[in-house]
Amino acid sequence: MRKTVRCAASAAAGLLALSSLTACANDAASSTAGSGRSGGGKGEHVKIMVGGLDKVIYLPAMLTQRLGYFDDEGLDVELLSEPAGVQAETALVSGQVQGAVGFYDHTLDLQVKGKNVQSVVQFSHAPGEVEVVSNKAADKITSPKDFKGKKLGVTGLGSSTDFLTKYLAVKNGVKVSEFSPVAVGAGPTFIAALERGSIDGGMTTDPTVATILEKKAGKVLVDMRTPEGSQEALGGPYPSSSLYMQTDWVDSHKETVQKLANAFVRTLRWMSTHSADEIAAKMPADYSQGNKALYAEAIKSTLPMFTEDGVMPQNGPETVEKVLKAFNPNIQNAKVDLSRTYTTEFVEKAAG
Repeated sequence: MRKTVRCAASAAAGLLALSSLTACANDAASSTAGSGRSGGGKGEHVKIMVGGLDKVIYLPAMLTQRLGYFDDEGLDVELLSEPAGVQAETALVSGQVQGAVGFYDHTLDLQVKGKNVQSVVQFSHAPGEVEVVSNKAADKITSPKDFKGKKLGVTGLGSSTDFLTKYLAVKNGVKVSEFSPVAVGAGPTFIAALERGSIDGGMTTDPTVATILEKKAGKVLVDMRTPEGSQEALGGPYPSSSLYMQTDWVDSHKETVQKLANAFVRTLRWMSTHSADEIAAKMPADYSQGNKALYAEAIKSTLPMFTEDGVMPQNGPETVEKVLKAFNPNIQNAKVDLSRTYTTEFVEKAAG
């Protein structure tokens, strides 16, 4: 039985055809036969777009597939991949998919744009993101206070890496207009931009971080892979990677959403009782890019960001709102109803 991860056509405006082709090529390179779809066509078919299937911050999506937990719930889940969370968001609101695995902060951003979307399983209580600087720029950028005049890489404009970069800048006295965010994706495209000098630094995740450090192409400036790192950089827990869905769809498909929550919570529990090496062994072989030890180390560095039960961390939504209000004029001038941006109904039942 051959199952594939397909690259959905991006609906995000302004993406060049070349970048779309590159994204598809990257997705093909980071997927394996037998990894993209469960159930073999049996059970209810659900499509979930992930903002980078091979990113460790979104690891629970593919791991749940590999552990067979979607199948156990009677679901035929098709995982698709886009290089940035903002493109996963676009696929969700345009109706291409039923769910998105991306950062929780998109639910706030979408609410002020008139879209009702909610996190139904919260994978994390820290961003899992790292601000790195190139070796060439390391002596000029020693903190976010030095972002002025610099070119800083993000996965995509309007992505969560873009949001967090802007917050770190504003928090440290640098205006959003005083530096240049550059959309460079993740993985090889991010690393190439760093090595070429197209960017002075940028925000990315594992396994990209681990590869940069191994290649000695850059250094860590701000590490938000742990709750402690999130507290220091952002002032509190920062719920990031999650399964979020359109509220209307959740309300009309509660049985399906419950099955998804059951599968994901089961995975989070499994992750909490297994080592990084054991987790890495369950993932598609090509995710390690030929270096199993480095990939396992990348997982180990990021594991502290994950919750064990899928529940929204206390005061997490408030931290996210504070971060977005610091630089996002749409949210600064709007009243956000945080209670509508997430639900714990399904994960609480899954825990029971």
